[in-house]
Amino acid sequence: MKNFTKYEYSRLVGARAFQLSLGAPPLIKKIPDFSSFVELAKYELEEGVIPLEVVA
Repeated sequence: MKNFTKYEYSRLVGARAFQLSLGAPPLIKKIPDFSSFVELAKYELEEGVIPLEVVA
């Protein structure tokens, strides 16, 4: 995982959690038991499968 600033990290996790809450399919094959979309978005970001990027 790239070293993101805390602002980039929270923006990416928030945007992906929003997508998941609107019905976007998870991008990981085996989904562990998560209690929220935010936890799932964090896991996807740590695994490097999140479909978003930071452009400077």
